[in-house]
Amino acid sequence: MFEWSDEHAMIRDAVRQFVESEIRPRREELEFGDTPPYDVLRTMFRTFGLDALAREQFKKRIERELTEERAPAAGVSPAAASDDREDGRGGGAMFMIPIIELCRCSPGMVTAMGVSVGLTPASIMSKGTIEQKERWALDLLTLDKIGAWAITEPNSGSDAFGGMQSTARRDGDEYVLNGSKTFITNGPYADTTVFICKLDEGNPPDDRKILTFVLDKGMEGFEQSKPLRKMGLHSSPTGQLFLTDVRVGRDRLLGETEDVPAGGREGAKATFVMERTGVAAMALGIVERCLELSLDYAKERVQFGKPIGEYQLIQLKLARMEVARVNLQNLVFRQIEMSGAGKVMSLAEASACKLYGAQAAMEVALEAVQLFGGNGYMAEYEVEQLCRDAKVLQIYAGTDEIQVSQIARSLLSGERAD
Repeated sequence: MFEWSDEHAMIRDAVRQFVESEIRPRREELEFGDTPPYDVLRTMFRTFGLDALAREQFKKRIERELTEERAPAAGVSPAAASDDREDGRGGGAMFMIPIIELCRCSPGMVTAMGVSVGLTPASIMSKGTIEQKERWALDLLTLDKIGAWAITEPNSGSDAFGGMQSTARRDGDEYVLNGSKTFITNGPYADTTVFICKLDEGNPPDDRKILTFVLDKGMEGFEQSKPLRKMGLHSSPTGQLFLTDVRVGRDRLLGETEDVPAGGREGAKATFVMERTGVAAMALGIVERCLELSLDYAKERVQFGKPIGEYQLIQLKLARMEVARVNLQNLVFRQIEMSGAGKVMSLAEASACKLYGAQAAMEVALEAVQLFGGNGYMAEYEVEQLCRDAKVLQIYAGTDEIQVSQIARSLLSGERAD
Protein backbone atom coordinates (compact mmCIF):
# COMPACT_ATOMS: atom_id res chain seq x y z
CA MET A 1 0.00 0.00 0.00
CA PHE A 2 1.53 3.32 -1.08
CA GLU A 3 -1.45 5.68 -1.18
CA TRP A 4 -4.97 6.07 0.14
CA SER A 5 -7.57 4.35 -2.03
CA ASP A 6 -10.69 6.13 -3.30
CA GLU A 7 -12.68 4.38 -0.56
CA HIS A 8 -10.22 5.54 2.08
CA ALA A 9 -10.43 9.11 0.72
CA MET A 10 -14.22 9.03 0.97
CA ILE A 11 -14.05 7.86 4.60
CA ARG A 12 -11.40 10.50 5.39
CA ASP A 13 -13.45 13.30 3.84
CA ALA A 14 -16.59 12.22 5.69
CA VAL A 15 -14.79 12.07 9.05
CA ARG A 16 -13.06 15.39 8.36
CA GLN A 17 -16.40 17.01 7.61
CA PHE A 18 -17.79 15.63 10.88
CA VAL A 19 -14.80 16.98 12.80
CA GLU A 20 -15.17 20.41 11.22
CA SER A 21 -18.91 20.61 11.91
CA GLU A 22 -19.25 18.83 15.26
CA ILE A 23 -15.91 19.08 17.06
CA ARG A 24 -13.97 22.13 15.92
CA PRO A 25 -16.78 24.52 16.94
CA ARG A 26 -16.52 23.00 20.45
CA ARG A 27 -12.72 22.98 20.60
CA GLU A 28 -12.52 25.84 23.10
CA GLU A 29 -15.13 24.21 25.30
CA LEU A 30 -13.35 20.84 25.24
CA GLU A 31 -9.89 22.36 25.58
CA PHE A 32 -10.44 24.97 28.28
CA GLY A 33 -13.66 23.84 29.96
CA ASP A 34 -14.59 20.72 31.87
CA THR A 35 -16.75 19.14 29.19
CA PRO A 36 -16.18 15.36 28.85
CA PRO A 37 -15.79 14.22 25.22
CA TYR A 38 -18.05 11.18 25.38
CA ASP A 39 -21.28 12.61 23.92
CA VAL A 40 -19.42 13.87 20.85
CA LEU A 41 -17.66 10.52 20.43
CA ARG A 42 -20.97 8.64 20.71
CA THR A 43 -22.44 10.91 18.05
CA MET A 44 -19.50 10.06 15.79
CA PHE A 45 -19.99 6.34 16.41
CA ARG A 46 -23.68 6.56 15.51
CA THR A 47 -23.03 8.79 12.50
CA PHE A 48 -20.59 6.35 10.91
CA GLY A 49 -22.22 3.15 12.13
CA LEU A 50 -19.21 2.19 14.27
CA ASP A 51 -21.49 1.03 17.08
CA ALA A 52 -23.45 -1.24 14.74
CA LEU A 53 -20.20 -2.57 13.25
CA ALA A 54 -18.90 -3.34 16.74
CA ARG A 55 -22.07 -5.25 17.61
CA GLU A 56 -21.87 -7.27 14.41
CA GLN A 57 -18.21 -8.17 14.91
CA PHE A 58 -18.79 -8.99 18.57
CA LYS A 59 -21.68 -11.31 17.70
CA LYS A 60 -19.59 -13.14 15.10
CA ARG A 61 -16.71 -13.59 17.52
CA ILE A 62 -18.90 -14.95 20.31
CA GLU A 63 -20.62 -17.35 17.91
CA ARG A 64 -17.22 -18.54 16.70
CA GLU A 65 -15.93 -19.05 20.23
CA LEU A 66 -19.05 -20.99 21.19
CA THR A 67 -18.55 -23.18 18.12
CA GLU A 68 -14.95 -23.83 19.13
CA GLU A 69 -16.02 -24.74 22.66
CA ARG A 70 -18.47 -27.30 21.31
CA ALA A 71 -16.10 -28.62 18.63
CA PRO A 72 -14.23 -31.23 20.73
CA ALA A 73 -17.49 -32.76 21.99
CA ALA A 74 -18.68 -33.05 18.41
CA GLY A 75 -15.46 -34.70 17.27
CA VAL A 76 -14.33 -31.65 15.30
CA SER A 77 -10.89 -30.12 15.78
CA PRO A 78 -10.86 -26.49 17.00
CA ALA A 79 -8.83 -25.54 13.92
CA ALA A 80 -11.48 -26.91 11.61
CA ALA A 81 -14.21 -25.17 13.57
CA SER A 82 -12.46 -21.83 13.12
CA ASP A 83 -11.70 -21.99 9.41
CA ASP A 84 -14.01 -19.06 8.81
CA ARG A 85 -12.11 -16.85 11.25
CA GLU A 86 -11.89 -13.26 10.13
CA ASP A 87 -8.34 -12.09 9.54
CA GLY A 88 -9.01 -8.41 10.05
CA ARG A 89 -8.87 -7.68 6.32
CA GLY A 90 -9.95 -4.14 5.52
CA GLY A 91 -10.59 -3.23 9.16
CA GLY A 92 -7.42 -1.29 9.86
CA ALA A 93 -8.14 1.81 7.78
CA MET A 94 -11.66 2.18 9.17
CA PHE A 95 -10.21 2.80 12.61
CA MET A 96 -6.93 4.49 11.65
CA ILE A 97 -8.57 7.26 9.62
CA PRO A 98 -10.77 8.57 12.47
CA ILE A 99 -7.70 8.64 14.73
CA ILE A 100 -5.78 10.74 12.20
CA GLU A 101 -8.67 13.12 11.57
CA LEU A 102 -9.52 13.60 15.25
CA CYS A 103 -5.87 14.36 16.02
CA ARG A 104 -5.92 17.17 13.48
CA CYS A 105 -8.24 18.95 15.90
CA SER A 106 -8.35 17.31 19.33
CA PRO A 107 -5.81 14.55 20.05
CA GLY A 108 -7.21 14.11 23.55
CA MET A 109 -10.43 12.72 22.14
CA VAL A 110 -8.46 9.93 20.50
CA THR A 111 -6.92 8.96 23.82
CA ALA A 112 -10.30 8.93 25.54
CA MET A 113 -11.83 6.90 22.73
CA GLY A 114 -8.87 4.54 22.31
CA VAL A 115 -8.80 3.53 25.96
CA SER A 116 -12.56 3.09 26.14
CA VAL A 117 -13.18 1.11 22.95
CA GLY A 118 -9.64 -0.25 22.51
CA LEU A 119 -7.47 -1.05 25.50
CA THR A 120 -10.20 -1.81 28.03
CA PRO A 121 -12.42 -4.17 26.00
CA ALA A 122 -9.34 -5.70 24.31
CA SER A 123 -8.17 -6.93 27.71
CA ILE A 124 -11.55 -8.50 28.38
CA MET A 125 -11.87 -9.97 24.89
CA SER A 126 -8.40 -11.52 24.97
CA LYS A 127 -8.48 -13.13 28.43
CA GLY A 128 -12.10 -13.08 29.63
CA THR A 129 -14.67 -15.83 29.61
CA ILE A 130 -17.57 -15.64 27.16
CA GLU A 131 -19.81 -14.57 30.06
CA GLN A 132 -17.41 -11.76 30.98
CA LYS A 133 -17.21 -10.59 27.37
CA GLU A 134 -20.98 -10.43 27.11
CA ARG A 135 -21.27 -8.76 30.52
CA TRP A 136 -18.76 -5.96 29.96
CA ALA A 137 -17.02 -5.84 26.57
CA LEU A 138 -19.88 -5.14 24.16
CA ASP A 139 -21.06 -1.99 25.95
CA LEU A 140 -17.48 -0.71 25.85
CA LEU A 141 -16.97 -1.50 22.17
CA THR A 142 -20.09 0.48 21.26
CA LEU A 143 -19.27 3.36 23.64
CA ASP A 144 -22.54 2.76 25.47
CA LYS A 145 -20.29 2.66 28.52
CA ILE A 146 -16.91 4.25 29.21
CA GLY A 147 -13.88 2.12 30.04
CA ALA A 148 -10.56 2.63 31.82
CA TRP A 149 -7.43 0.44 31.90
CA ALA A 150 -5.61 0.85 35.20
CA ILE A 151 -1.99 -0.22 35.52
CA THR A 152 0.05 2.91 36.41
CA GLU A 153 0.64 3.72 40.07
CA PRO A 154 2.30 6.66 41.86
CA ASN A 155 5.47 4.62 42.42
CA SER A 156 5.36 2.43 39.29
CA GLY A 157 5.52 4.41 36.09
CA SER A 158 7.95 2.84 33.65
CA ASP A 159 8.51 -0.08 36.05
CA ALA A 160 4.83 -1.03 35.87
CA PHE A 161 5.14 -4.49 37.41
CA GLY A 162 8.22 -4.14 39.57
CA GLY A 163 6.88 -1.16 41.48
CA MET A 164 3.26 -2.30 41.59
CA GLN A 165 1.82 -2.15 45.11
CA SER A 166 -1.89 -2.74 44.47
CA THR A 167 -2.91 -6.14 45.81
CA ALA A 168 -5.60 -8.78 45.77
CA ARG A 169 -5.94 -11.01 48.82
CA ARG A 170 -8.06 -14.16 48.95
CA ASP A 171 -10.85 -14.18 51.51
CA GLY A 172 -12.91 -17.35 51.22
CA ASP A 173 -14.52 -17.40 47.79
CA GLU A 174 -13.83 -13.71 47.28
CA TYR A 175 -10.90 -11.36 46.84
CA VAL A 176 -10.21 -8.13 48.71
CA LEU A 177 -8.57 -5.44 46.57
CA ASN A 178 -6.49 -2.54 47.86
CA GLY A 179 -4.30 0.06 46.18
CA SER A 180 -4.28 3.17 44.06
CA LYS A 181 -3.74 4.04 40.41
CA THR A 182 -2.84 7.35 38.80
CA PHE A 183 -2.79 9.00 35.36
CA ILE A 184 -5.75 6.81 34.37
CA THR A 185 -7.42 7.93 31.15
CA ASN A 186 -11.22 8.10 31.62
CA GLY A 187 -10.66 7.34 35.30
CA PRO A 188 -13.05 10.02 36.60
CA TYR A 189 -15.97 8.88 34.44
CA ALA A 190 -15.36 5.20 33.68
CA ASP A 191 -18.29 2.83 34.08
CA THR A 192 -16.02 -0.20 33.72
CA THR A 193 -12.41 -0.39 34.88
CA VAL A 194 -9.86 -3.12 34.19
CA PHE A 195 -7.74 -3.19 37.34
CA ILE A 196 -4.31 -4.87 37.36
CA CYS A 197 -2.73 -5.88 40.65
CA LYS A 198 -0.60 -8.52 42.43
CA LEU A 199 -1.90 -11.54 44.34
CA ASP A 200 -0.73 -11.23 47.94
CA GLU A 201 -0.17 -14.69 49.42
CA GLY A 202 2.27 -13.48 52.03
CA ASN A 203 5.12 -13.97 49.57
CA PRO A 204 7.66 -11.31 48.44
CA PRO A 205 6.17 -8.72 46.02
CA ASP A 206 8.51 -9.71 43.18
CA ASP A 207 7.24 -13.32 43.32
CA ARG A 208 3.54 -12.48 43.18
CA LYS A 209 1.21 -13.34 40.30
CA ILE A 210 -0.31 -10.55 38.24
CA LEU A 211 -4.11 -10.71 38.24
CA THR A 212 -6.67 -8.59 36.42
CA PHE A 213 -10.13 -7.73 37.71
CA VAL A 214 -13.10 -5.90 36.20
CA LEU A 215 -14.71 -3.25 38.40
CA ASP A 216 -17.92 -1.26 38.04
CA LYS A 217 -18.45 2.35 38.99
CA GLY A 218 -19.95 2.81 42.42
CA MET A 219 -18.67 -0.38 44.03
CA GLU A 220 -18.18 -0.04 47.78
CA GLY A 221 -14.64 1.08 48.57
CA PHE A 222 -13.91 2.11 44.95
CA GLU A 223 -13.29 5.85 44.58
CA GLN A 224 -12.73 7.72 41.30
CA SER A 225 -11.15 11.18 41.56
CA LYS A 226 -12.14 14.34 39.75
CA PRO A 227 -10.22 15.08 36.52
CA LEU A 228 -6.60 16.08 37.07
CA ARG A 229 -5.21 19.29 35.58
CA LYS A 230 -2.45 18.64 33.08
CA MET A 231 -0.26 20.21 30.40
CA GLY A 232 -2.11 18.88 27.35
CA LEU A 233 -4.81 16.49 26.12
CA HIS A 234 -7.40 18.54 27.99
CA SER A 235 -10.24 16.83 26.12
CA SER A 236 -9.16 13.49 27.62
CA PRO A 237 -10.16 13.22 31.30
CA THR A 238 -7.40 11.76 33.47
CA GLY A 239 -7.80 10.74 37.10
CA GLN A 240 -6.80 8.68 40.09
CA LEU A 241 -8.40 5.51 41.46
CA PHE A 242 -8.44 4.45 45.10
CA LEU A 243 -9.43 0.98 46.31
CA THR A 244 -10.01 0.31 50.00
CA ASP A 245 -11.07 -3.25 50.84
CA VAL A 246 -13.08 -3.65 47.64
CA ARG A 247 -14.65 -7.13 47.76
CA VAL A 248 -15.08 -8.98 44.46
CA GLY A 249 -16.10 -12.48 43.46
CA ARG A 250 -14.24 -14.80 41.10
CA ASP A 251 -16.66 -13.71 38.37
CA ARG A 252 -14.73 -10.40 38.25
CA LEU A 253 -11.33 -12.10 37.91
CA LEU A 254 -10.49 -11.96 34.21
CA GLY A 255 -10.67 -15.49 32.86
CA GLU A 256 -11.99 -16.61 36.28
CA THR A 257 -8.63 -18.25 36.96
CA GLU A 258 -5.37 -17.33 38.64
CA ASP A 259 -3.44 -19.52 36.22
CA VAL A 260 -2.80 -16.79 33.70
CA PRO A 261 0.08 -17.37 31.21
CA ALA A 262 3.29 -15.56 32.17
CA GLY A 263 1.68 -14.25 35.33
CA GLY A 264 -0.69 -11.96 33.44
CA ARG A 265 2.18 -9.93 32.02
CA GLU A 266 1.60 -11.11 28.45
CA GLY A 267 -1.91 -9.66 28.42
CA ALA A 268 -0.54 -6.30 29.54
CA LYS A 269 2.19 -6.45 26.90
CA ALA A 270 -0.41 -7.11 24.19
CA THR A 271 -2.26 -4.02 25.39
CA PHE A 272 0.96 -1.99 25.20
CA VAL A 273 1.41 -3.13 21.58
CA MET A 274 -2.06 -1.83 20.72
CA GLU A 275 -1.47 1.45 22.51
CA ARG A 276 1.98 2.05 21.00
CA THR A 277 1.01 1.28 17.40
CA GLY A 278 -1.79 3.85 17.62
CA VAL A 279 0.74 6.61 18.28
CA ALA A 280 1.86 6.66 14.63
CA ALA A 281 -1.66 7.56 13.48
CA MET A 282 -2.01 10.15 16.24
CA ALA A 283 1.33 11.69 15.29
CA LEU A 284 0.33 11.78 11.63
CA GLY A 285 -2.80 13.78 12.44
CA ILE A 286 -0.83 16.27 14.53
CA VAL A 287 1.89 16.64 11.88
CA GLU A 288 -0.59 17.04 9.05
CA ARG A 289 -2.39 19.84 10.85
CA CYS A 290 0.82 21.61 11.93
CA LEU A 291 2.09 21.52 8.35
CA GLU A 292 -1.22 22.76 6.98
CA LEU A 293 -1.34 25.68 9.42
CA SER A 294 2.34 26.49 8.87
CA LEU A 295 1.97 26.57 5.09
CA ASP A 296 -0.96 29.00 5.30
CA TYR A 297 0.89 31.21 7.77
CA ALA A 298 4.12 31.17 5.73
CA LYS A 299 2.19 32.46 2.72
CA GLU A 300 0.27 35.14 4.62
CA ARG A 301 2.79 36.46 7.17
CA VAL A 302 4.88 39.27 5.68
CA GLN A 303 8.19 40.36 7.20
CA PHE A 304 10.82 42.65 5.66
CA GLY A 305 8.59 43.17 2.65
CA LYS A 306 7.85 39.58 1.63
CA PRO A 307 6.03 36.44 2.85
CA ILE A 308 8.17 34.49 5.32
CA GLY A 309 7.71 31.39 3.16
CA GLU A 310 10.21 32.91 0.73
CA TYR A 311 12.99 32.71 3.32
CA GLN A 312 15.15 29.62 3.11
CA LEU A 313 15.16 28.85 6.84
CA ILE A 314 11.35 28.78 6.84
CA GLN A 315 11.42 26.54 3.77
CA LEU A 316 13.72 24.15 5.63
CA LYS A 317 11.20 23.89 8.47
CA LEU A 318 8.39 23.17 6.02
CA ALA A 319 10.45 20.58 4.16
CA ARG A 320 11.28 18.72 7.38
CA MET A 321 7.61 18.71 8.34
CA GLU A 322 6.76 17.13 5.00
CA VAL A 323 9.43 14.44 5.43
CA ALA A 324 7.96 13.57 8.83
CA ARG A 325 4.46 13.46 7.35
CA VAL A 326 5.51 11.06 4.58
CA ASN A 327 7.36 8.77 6.98
CA LEU A 328 4.45 8.64 9.42
CA GLN A 329 1.99 7.99 6.62
CA ASN A 330 4.09 5.05 5.46
CA LEU A 331 4.11 3.63 9.00
CA VAL A 332 0.32 3.87 9.07
CA PHE A 333 0.11 2.18 5.66
CA ARG A 334 2.22 -0.69 7.00
CA GLN A 335 -0.08 -1.12 9.96
CA ILE A 336 -3.15 -1.18 7.72
CA GLU A 337 -1.56 -3.83 5.48
CA MET A 338 -0.61 -5.94 8.50
CA SER A 339 -4.16 -5.70 9.80
CA GLY A 340 -5.43 -6.82 6.41
CA ALA A 341 -3.15 -9.85 6.60
CA GLY A 342 -4.37 -10.69 10.11
CA LYS A 343 -0.99 -9.86 11.67
CA VAL A 344 0.05 -7.64 14.57
CA MET A 345 3.34 -5.95 15.31
CA SER A 346 5.77 -7.34 17.82
CA LEU A 347 6.36 -5.31 20.98
CA ALA A 348 9.70 -4.09 19.58
CA GLU A 349 8.10 -3.02 16.28
CA ALA A 350 5.34 -1.22 18.15
CA SER A 351 7.98 0.49 20.29
CA ALA A 352 9.83 1.63 17.16
CA CYS A 353 6.61 3.09 15.74
CA LYS A 354 5.89 4.92 18.96
CA LEU A 355 9.43 6.23 19.39
CA TYR A 356 9.61 7.68 15.89
CA GLY A 357 6.02 8.91 15.84
CA ALA A 358 6.24 10.67 19.19
CA GLN A 359 9.55 12.37 18.40
CA ALA A 360 8.41 13.42 14.92
CA ALA A 361 5.16 14.92 16.25
CA MET A 362 6.98 16.83 18.98
CA GLU A 363 9.67 18.16 16.63
CA VAL A 364 7.14 19.28 14.03
CA ALA A 365 4.87 20.91 16.62
CA LEU A 366 7.79 22.83 18.13
CA GLU A 367 8.90 23.98 14.68
CA ALA A 368 5.34 25.11 13.96
CA VAL A 369 5.30 27.21 17.13
CA GLN A 370 8.69 28.68 16.16
CA LEU A 371 7.47 29.46 12.64
CA PHE A 372 4.47 31.31 14.09
CA GLY A 373 6.76 33.25 16.42
CA GLY A 374 4.95 35.09 19.21
CA ASN A 375 1.60 34.10 17.77
CA GLY A 376 2.54 30.43 18.09
CA TYR A 377 2.90 30.86 21.85
CA MET A 378 -0.65 32.19 22.17
CA ALA A 379 -3.58 29.86 22.97
CA GLU A 380 -5.57 31.62 20.24
CA TYR A 381 -3.41 29.87 17.65
CA GLU A 382 -3.97 26.17 17.22
CA VAL A 383 -0.29 25.19 17.07
CA GLU A 384 0.04 26.05 20.77
CA GLN A 385 -2.47 23.33 21.68
CA LEU A 386 -1.01 20.79 19.25
CA CYS A 387 2.45 21.31 20.74
CA ARG A 388 1.19 20.70 24.28
CA ASP A 389 -0.75 17.65 23.15
CA ALA A 390 2.18 16.19 21.19
CA LYS A 391 4.43 16.07 24.25
CA VAL A 392 2.46 13.31 25.97
CA LEU A 393 3.16 10.95 23.07
CA GLN A 394 6.73 10.79 24.38
CA ILE A 395 5.51 9.84 27.85
CA TYR A 396 2.44 7.61 28.01
CA ALA A 397 2.46 3.91 27.09
CA GLY A 398 6.16 4.00 27.94
CA THR A 399 8.54 6.94 27.70
CA ASP A 400 10.96 7.40 24.79
CA GLU A 401 13.67 5.96 27.01
CA ILE A 402 11.64 2.78 27.60
CA GLN A 403 11.03 2.39 23.85
CA VAL A 404 14.78 2.66 23.19
CA SER A 405 15.44 -0.03 25.79
CA GLN A 406 12.80 -2.35 24.32
CA ILE A 407 14.08 -1.93 20.76
CA ALA A 408 17.71 -2.45 21.79
CA ARG A 409 16.93 -5.59 23.80
CA SER A 410 15.12 -7.02 20.80
CA LEU A 411 18.04 -6.26 18.49
CA LEU A 412 20.61 -7.72 20.87
CA SER A 413 18.58 -10.90 21.36
CA GLY A 414 18.23 -11.42 17.62
CA GLU A 415 14.43 -11.05 17.65
CA ARG A 416 14.30 -8.24 15.09
CA ALA A 417 11.53 -8.70 12.53
CA ASP A 418 12.45 -8.78 8.83
